[in-house]
Amino acid sequence: MNLINLDDRRQLDSLDSENMLAHIDGLPEQFEKAWNVGLGQELPESLQSIRQVVICGMGGSAIGGDLLAGLMNAQGSVSVLVNRGYDLPYWARQDDTLVIASSFSGNTEETIAGYEDTVERGLPALAITTGGKLAQMAHSNPGHILWQFDHKAQPRAAIGWSLGMLLALAHRLDWLPNLETDVAATVNAMKAHRTTYGFDTPAATNPAKRQAGQFMERMPVIFGSGAFEIVARRWKTQLNENSKIWAMYEPMPEANHNNVVGIEYPDFLLSKLVTVFIRSERFDHPRVKLRYDLTAQLYLENGIGIDTFNAEGSCMLSQMMHAIQFGDYVSFYAAIAQGADPTAIAPINWLKQQMAERN
Repeated sequence: MNLINLDDRRQLDSLDSENMLAHIDGLPEQFEKAWNVGLGQELPESLQSIRQVVICGMGGSAIGGDLLAGLMNAQGSVSVLVNRGYDLPYWARQDDTLVIASSFSGNTEETIAGYEDTVERGLPALAITTGGKLAQMAHSNPGHILWQFDHKAQPRAAIGWSLGMLLALAHRLDWLPNLETDVAATVNAMKAHRTTYGFDTPAATNPAKRQAGQFMERMPVIFGSGAFEIVARRWKTQLNENSKIWAMYEPMPEANHNNVVGIEYPDFLLSKLVTVFIRSERFDHPRVKLRYDLTAQLYLENGIGIDTFNAEGSCMLSQMMHAIQFGDYVSFYAAIAQGADPTAIAPINWLKQQMAERN
C-alpha cells in the first residue's frame, strides 16, 4: 500500500471532500455551544420526578447517550439506558420514565419507531433533532418537548451536540454533580489538545498521526473499562465510518473471561491485529489496571501488537472527551493515509435506500 504523506495539505484536501477535519477541529466549540443551547431550552417542572431514562438512537446520534449513561453509572442519580432498536424495553411503562429520542436527521426509522411506542404508552418524551419526522411528531404531541438545533455535518461529527444538550438536561435536573465546572474544564482541555493533534503539527511530533500509522494494513481492537468502554466503542465506529477499517472493541474486565483465549487461531491473522488499551490512571479500577498489564504481557508473548492511550483530564468527563477527540483525529488521519474520503458512507446510504424501498 502506498501511504500518503499526512503532512501534505494538498493531498489531504483532495480526499477530504466535505471538510471532516474542520468538524473534528471544531469539537470543543461545538460541545460548548450545545451545552449553552441546552441550558436555555424548554424544560417542564414535571421532569423533576424522573428516575429512569431511555435514550432511543442509532449510530452517531446514540453516542451522546452512551457517554451520558457512562457518567451516570459512575456519578449520577438516575438510571440511563441507550436503546438501539425499534421497540422500547417492556419495563418502560411508568410516568417516572423519560424517553429521549435522539436523531440527527429526525428520520432514523428505529428511533421513529421507538418514539411511536412512547406515544402509545403515554410516556414523557424529549426529542433532540435537527428536524425531520421526529420534530413533526414532537410538535403534534401535546406535552412532549422538542430541542431542535442546526448543524451541517454527518451525525457522527455532531457528537458535541448529542452529548452537550444531554449534559445540560442532566445539570438542570440535578442528575450529575459539578457539571458547570467539568464542562468548562473539558472545553479548555480539548482546545489545548487540538494544538497537539491538529493537522499543522507534523507527524514526527503528532501522536494522532503516529497512531493512525499503526493501523495501516492491520485490524484494530480497542479496549476500555467502565465509562471508557464507551470511548472504545466510539473509536471502533469512527474507524469504521471515517477510515473504512474493519475494527472491533472489547470491554474490560470482561475480555479477560473470553477474548484472551482466542489468541491461537487463525494464526495467520494474529500478526495483523493491533490492540489499543484506553487507560485512565484516575478512574480505572485498581484490579483493571493489573489486568491491562497482564493482558499486554499475554498478547505480546503471542505476537499480538499492543498500544496504550492514557486519558488525561481533571474529571471523568474531561478524560472521556480527551480520548474521544484523540480517536476522532486518529480515524481521520487513518482515512487520509489509505486514500479514503473520511466523510463518504456509501454502504450505509445503500442500506437506507434498500430499506426504504421495502417499507
